[in-house]
Amino acid sequence: MKRRDFLKQSVFASGMTLIPSFLKGMEFLSPQQLSGYKNVIIIQLSGGNDGLNSIIPISNDIYHNLRPSIAKKQTQTLKITNDLAFNDNLKVIKELYDQGQVSIINNVGYPNPNRSHFRSTDIWQTASDTNQYLHTGWIGRYLDSNCQNPYQAVEVDNSLSLAMKGNQMNGIAVSDPNQLYKTTREPFFKNIVANTTKEMLDEDNQGYLYKTMLETYSSASYIHETSKIYTTTTEYPQHHFAKNLKTIADFIISGLKTRVYYSSLGGFDSHVNQLNSQDRLLKVYSEAIGALVSDLKKNNRFNDTLILTFSEFGRRVKQNGSRGTDHGAANNVTAISGSLKKAGIYNELPDLSNLDDNGDIKYTVDFRSIYATILNNWLEVDSHDVLNSDFKNLEFI
Repeated sequence: MKRRDFLKQSVFASGMTLIPSFLKGMEFLSPQQLSGYKNVIIIQLSGGNDGLNSIIPISNDIYHNLRPSIAKKQTQTLKITNDLAFNDNLKVIKELYDQGQVSIINNVGYPNPNRSHFRSTDIWQTASDTNQYLHTGWIGRYLDSNCQNPYQAVEVDNSLSLAMKGNQMNGIAVSDPNQLYKTTREPFFKNIVANTTKEMLDEDNQGYLYKTMLETYSSASYIHETSKIYTTTTEYPQHHFAKNLKTIADFIISGLKTRVYYSSLGGFDSHVNQLNSQDRLLKVYSEAIGALVSDLKKNNRFNDTLILTFSEFGRRVKQNGSRGTDHGAANNVTAISGSLKKAGIYNELPDLSNLDDNGDIKYTVDFRSIYATILNNWLEVDSHDVLNSDFKNLEFI
């Protein structure tokens, strides 16, 4: 591998630039310390998941009239109440719901919603107002104000989301500790380690990268070994999203001192032929969550874990001409845990008779209230320090 090729690889410019601090400070909690050590897993369904076809207002005539081709039939759902049902591809989520381990928060959004994937994702990840452009994420600011080490927020991916970036400290991105070990054993890597000078480390443009390589090389063997502390016997589905959740479970059960984990599942931008694509993705999501929860329960970590699932926006209530839906606004958010204070349907269902001017669901819950609740009640820190404002505390945890 040549130097210029190495510098071009985005994995080192994004995720691996943050790995060394994680490796140097890798600490684990003993089994005695694990009890009560709470963490949260944030999952983004990227692309804009259609909440109305996920958690379905099955008895609502407006829903059926506006979606003549894509509305779910009763035989394609799992009953919650006479008025509400799960998509039948969310079987595992329904089982957890019946056990009192799911809270469904409806009509989540923000004022003056933006319907661009990129901008709305930025808004959710930075916890900004619509007309406010921030360069730090809400989890990154949590690190800045409350944490000592970058590894206290981990994104299981090859690159780091804006949500994880702070002013003084960023979270870390790592998808495969074993691959990290193999990469650092390449001849080019060894040569850089052997020949790096102080002048190279002080260089403005590339000094951080040399420092990253030195620290990563010295720590890769350690992470390679410590990642084997817990080997799951739980069977996970054979797809990338499930693999990411398995990695998160391994870290949690091994006792890694991480408080926030982040992962995503993409493909939810359902403008065309929505039914098949969304149903397939919801099944992927549900089955992976099922394996994760089973793993955590077997190891007595489920009660200390909160799994929050969101999408950057919902979909338009009325279907389009391509048997799909266009970008919408407010959506539902689900919280899964063994320690919920209010499980079930948290608040009122979407009012399909009172849509906004674009034909989208109006928000009644600001998404930042969910963040504030997690920060205040679960992570037990001051949400104002992170969100730079006060938002209503909810009662699901």
